[in-house]
Amino acid sequence: MTPEYRILFWMCVLVAVNQLGFGAMIPSMPLYAQSFGVPASAVGMAVAVYGLARFFTAVPSGQLSDRLGRRPTLAIGGLISGAGNLWCAMATSFPEFIIARFVAGAGAGLIVTTGQIVLADITTPERRGRMLALYQGTFIFAVGIGPFPGGLLAEAYGLAAPFVASGVAALGASVIAWFAVTETKDMGQGAAAAKLGPKLSLMEQVRVLTAKIGFALISVIVLMAAIVRTGGLFTVIPLLATERLDLSVAAIGFALMLGSVSGLVAAYPLGWITDKFGRKAVIVPATLISGSSMLFYCVAPDYTWFIVASIVWGVAISAIGTAPAAYAADSAPPGMNAAAMSTFRMIADAGYVAGPLALGLIADLAGAVSALVVAAALVIASGVAFAIFAPETYKGSTDRKT
Repeated sequence: MTPEYRILFWMCVLVAVNQLGFGAMIPSMPLYAQSFGVPASAVGMAVAVYGLARFFTAVPSGQLSDRLGRRPTLAIGGLISGAGNLWCAMATSFPEFIIARFVAGAGAGLIVTTGQIVLADITTPERRGRMLALYQGTFIFAVGIGPFPGGLLAEAYGLAAPFVASGVAALGASVIAWFAVTETKDMGQGAAAAKLGPKLSLMEQVRVLTAKIGFALISVIVLMAAIVRTGGLFTVIPLLATERLDLSVAAIGFALMLGSVSGLVAAYPLGWITDKFGRKAVIVPATLISGSSMLFYCVAPDYTWFIVASIVWGVAISAIGTAPAAYAADSAPPGMNAAAMSTFRMIADAGYVAGPLALGLIADLAGAVSALVVAAALVIASGVAFAIFAPETYKGSTDRKT
């Protein structure tokens, strides 16, 4: 096994442990927040504050990973996230729960952002799609399978139990990061950057990146995807499934798990397509399908169709977790991996703030179906804009001589 694939293996183990715990909270999150006696818009706040913390820690994550190294930053993130989730389980009021969610989100921000920086460090454009597919497939699978055991935990031990599980998992991820993950700061583009002289300041790097139309548009796509994921899947859909289909927490979790299993199965083939035919060949259809899946949830007449919608969503979001990250990493000039991926994550995490609040408010005012229709329209519009205006960053092996 090459050093790059050894690092990828341990990063997949780390993200599987951490995101399994995160996924365990998904079915019970809205119900746990409602247990404090708050409306749907406040439930959205419980999800949004997590994203707000990730938003604020995205760029600092990049700076820390450049100064301290990738491995220490991952380990610190696990410790902070674990403490925050355990605090969530012990919260006695909604304001305290919100503060604890912010702490947990800050730690998660360090892990998620630094993880993508590590993958940018160890990949090259020719194999980036496939390596990111393995990582993102593990990420999505762990998040998706988590709701099933999380739902069982909530039904057996109460709505706070999944938060305890998530806290323990985050602490486990910290141990893996410190003892198993190799430092990657001086790998890949880091060596090339050393020949370029003094580094640009962080703000100068961000200006260089955001001036690229492709980087700006791919950031909009992940922003919209985050709005749909946190505002739709994490906030509105569990409430819709409970109210319209009378589904239990465990049933919702099982359907979301099946969607993630499908996403895992599709991840590597999608990564191969990303490397073979180019990034846009995956990004555009995946974005359009992921938006359409929200409409499937709206019209699902029974549990079977709810599962179908979850499978469609799972495959599409698996692609969105891989190809856009490859596109963003392609866009990074030598030495700017940390700046590119942290800016990319910061913009995406803004959706974690806006999505639950906006869609939760729409659900309060106009109903859950209206909220999901708005979410679908946002994602589809971003996909169309990217298809028209974004340049291709890697044309694929079909255009290259071997």
